[in-house]
Amino acid sequence: MKILLIGNYQLDAIQSMDIFASMLENYLTQLGHQVRIIRPNPWFGKMISSPNSLRKWLGYIDKFVFFPAQLRQALSWADIVHICDQGNAVYVKYLGNTPHVITCHDLFPIRSGLGEFPEYQTGWTGKQFQQMVMRGLNRAHKVACVSEQTKSDVLRLCSLSKSAVSVIPMGLNYPYTPMTAIESQPRLKALGIPQNCQFILHVGANHWYKNRLGVLSIFYQLILQLQKPEFYLVMVGKPMTDEMRQFIKMHNMTQKVIELIEIDNENLRAIYSVATALLFPSLYEGFGWPIIEAQACGCPVFTSNRSPMNEVGGEAAIYIEPDQPKETAEEIIRNLPTLKQMKSKGFINSQKFSAEKMISGYIKLYHQAINEKHDNKVKTI
Repeated sequence: MKILLIGNYQLDAIQSMDIFASMLENYLTQLGHQVRIIRPNPWFGKMISSPNSLRKWLGYIDKFVFFPAQLRQALSWADIVHICDQGNAVYVKYLGNTPHVITCHDLFPIRSGLGEFPEYQTGWTGKQFQQMVMRGLNRAHKVACVSEQTKSDVLRLCSLSKSAVSVIPMGLNYPYTPMTAIESQPRLKALGIPQNCQFILHVGANHWYKNRLGVLSIFYQLILQLQKPEFYLVMVGKPMTDEMRQFIKMHNMTQKVIELIEIDNENLRAIYSVATALLFPSLYEGFGWPIIEAQACGCPVFTSNRSPMNEVGGEAAIYIEPDQPKETAEEIIRNLPTLKQMKSKGFINSQKFSAEKMISGYIKLYHQAINEKHDNKVKTI
């Protein structure tokens, strides 16, 4: 097949979406398919170096004035178009009769625009844009959701038929496996993690639903109850917010919290392999990649007893209430002596989420979209 992938605008720097598009390109190419990634070129967006509101509006020129013409030119080559991020569903109206698939990771921006999240308010322009996204989703040939929870949201909020919506879980985006102590210890030392210490790990960005302030609250309760001097929290991801730094300072945790900003996959594999456990108390998720990444490295997981976290973690994770720091700390302490028993369960569970299985699901969906379009064309002749 000739597969045209629509990727994200690079200046938006949505790392997880860029990783997903690269996964599709690499695996589909290995299987003999012809693959091209097309994305808006950042001509106007590059006119201003630092991110601000003007740069956002200049980016809209790149995305919605220039990119549609670029997309139309590419369509004649493709057998199937795959919009890799539902946020780009606005481009569906330019696809004409070309069979296409959209991957829906979550509907948080749409749900926020509808007022479903009191903790996060969307502005007027954001609401208008999300209405455009919704119109694109409603016109899609096929929508692949990354979890049952996302599928439930799509069927609840969109006008698509059930036959147009399916679930294709995310696969591991890197060959995560346990790293030996000989290999991992030098890496941890270079990252500033004390030798042979115990530490809780969190991996995530600063989106409000990631609950990173909640991570700090849970850890504070944990050190109050545990009273172990050599116990740390390692936070991997984007730089902390001012609010997070103030919390750390106010609770005298400066020496206990280690911040690691956007480290590479091998260093992350080393940390997963040594961590006491991953703490992933998200309020909401589309899928939750760190859950299976940790499990694949033999790292026990504490995560929210909410969908899709409990869908992804299966029987191999320990579930907590993300908005109850004291009770969560107690649950972690209660399970510390038996965490090693979770490792084998984690290995087994993570194997359900292979990249190969994900790609197989997409290839099947591509054929369905192409065949249904062909059948509909035959019926009209």
